[in-house]
Amino acid sequence: YIKGILDEKKMNGSVLNIPVIGNDNSIDQLLADNYFFITVGQIKSAEVRKRLFFHLKNRNAKIATVVSPSAAVSKYVNIGEGTIIHHQAVVNAGAKIGSNCIINTNAVIEHDAQIGNQTHISTGCLINGDVIVGDECFVGSGAVISNGVRITDKVIIGAGSLLIKDIKEPGTYAGSPLKRIS
Repeated sequence: YIKGILDEKKMNGSVLNIPVIGNDNSIDQLLADNYFFITVGQIKSAEVRKRLFFHLKNRNAKIATVVSPSAAVSKYVNIGEGTIIHHQAVVNAGAKIGSNCIINTNAVIEHDAQIGNQTHISTGCLINGDVIVGDECFVGSGAVISNGVRITDKVIIGAGSLLIKDIKEPGTYAGSPLKRIS
């Protein structure tokens, strides 16, 4: 069950009927008998999720990995600590998902794909087999990545994009055909 939420801005009350019980300064007093889970999302940068993850790791906190009961995840998948796999997501055999990732609703991670640490695969994405997505990436809703494509670290892919070639430089890319936009 969820005991409470730590929030830097809202120091009392509740969120979705779950009580706010403190902020980041409350972590040390809650370490003993609790698991932690980072609920901050990411779009332009993984920095906040990454900072919180390592803040917890440096205190030897237990960090939960969450898989929705409606997700279809092969028993032959490796899922890193602190990752969430949302409703109706599919993760097929041989896939490897890094730590502190978000695999959002209806995303598909096909066989033998690798998703780096602190990476967000957004709603309805299709990551085909043997794809490698680097650390701290964001793949926007509905993007499709063709088999065997390699994406370096710190890349943002716009919603609805189609990737058929490797991305070797960090940056923001969008479209079909895909183009670097910043």
